[in-house]
Amino acid sequence: PGNFQFIGLIYLMFPNAKIINCRRDPVDTCLSCYKKMFQSAVPYSFDLTELGRYYRLYDRMMKHWHDVLPGYVLDVEYENLLKNPEQELRKVLEFCGLEFNPACLEFHKVERPINTASVLQVRKPLYTDSVQRWKKYQSRLSPLLDALGITS
Repeated sequence: PGNFQFIGLIYLMFPNAKIINCRRDPVDTCLSCYKKMFQSAVPYSFDLTELGRYYRLYDRMMKHWHDVLPGYVLDVEYENLLKNPEQELRKVLEFCGLEFNPACLEFHKVERPINTASVLQVRKPLYTDSVQRWKKYQSRLSPLLDALGITS
């Protein structure tokens, strides 16, 4: 979750690299981090207020990178990916200079080892259960909503 901080350094080291920034509803993003319990590697994820502040930092920094490195980062909206997976995938592949391969839409069938926090999701087809999931916890998320500047 902290890779956005290194985009400038990545650009200096690898000016032809392609960076894809997957954006998601801010509250869903923060709630997902909060529930994941990343342990000490992501200390801001233990506190809803701190999560909201960190998300706003991320948002400001991504705007900065888009301003100073136009076209270097492709934003992909998670919710759009769920609605139109092939269209969004084609956009990503085009950005990377790669050809479309229908197998990309069947990522969940890959049998190689996966070592990420989202290993369980990667083994399933795309699903929409997590969109607006935060709404069922809304009454307990005031510190996060306040820190994000969202009025409930």
